[in-house]
Amino acid sequence: MGIDIEQLLAGARQALDAAQPDELLKNRPALYSALLWSADATLGAKLHVLMPYSDRLREFAEWYRQLWAESLGKAQDRRGSLVNRGPTPIAAVGATDQHSQVQLFMEGPFDKVVSFLTVENFGNDVAIPQRSDQPADLAYLPGHTLGELLRAEQRATAAALARMGRMNCTLELPDLSARSLGEAIMFFQIATGYAGAWYGVNPFDQPGVELGKKLTYAAMGRPGFTADSDSSPSDDGDVV
Repeated sequence: MGIDIEQLLAGARQALDAAQPDELLKNRPALYSALLWSADATLGAKLHVLMPYSDRLREFAEWYRQLWAESLGKAQDRRGSLVNRGPTPIAAVGATDQHSQVQLFMEGPFDKVVSFLTVENFGNDVAIPQRSDQPADLAYLPGHTLGELLRAEQRATAAALARMGRMNCTLELPDLSARSLGEAIMFFQIATGYAGAWYGVNPFDQPGVELGKKLTYAAMGRPGFTADSDSSPSDDGDVV
């Protein structure tokens, strides 16, 4: 696909190095997961929103939603006690969802914490052109770029949420290179592992998903699987 694997792994190594300190305030993924867990456990913010301000990161937010939900939504804790625990992740994208979901984030229940993901250097930025037929109320935009506009909208949205007493934080990427994305991917994976410790669950299994797979196999007639059997063969792989 043309992705620089060495740079991807170099970025992942940066995230691993940042996760080494024992002091919480110096361990970025541990601190991030601790803040989200605390928002849930002490303030009732059980909905965790990841909102990148880049269309190129739209699928990254969808991946985060899968990672956070599948890893942390568990029926049992590490001791085997029934707890039915886990936050609900939500994917959004700026600036598109400023005009849909942010209304809820701003004035709805106080049950959400929003993580913004911003990009400092978009690479190929686009200048907003000056046109002879420019409407008067848009005359202030020429001379700026779309990147500037996105960053301004993100900062304004974060400030507006804070003014309304809504919890939010901002994670910054220097660019969208393989190295930066490798670091971001590993950062969220490590943070998920730490979050499992905070929530007291095993973030490395998916028993709820496995049951659905087994019932699908039974419905489709795969040998060895029946809808009323709890002793069907286990399969840790994904359905293909």
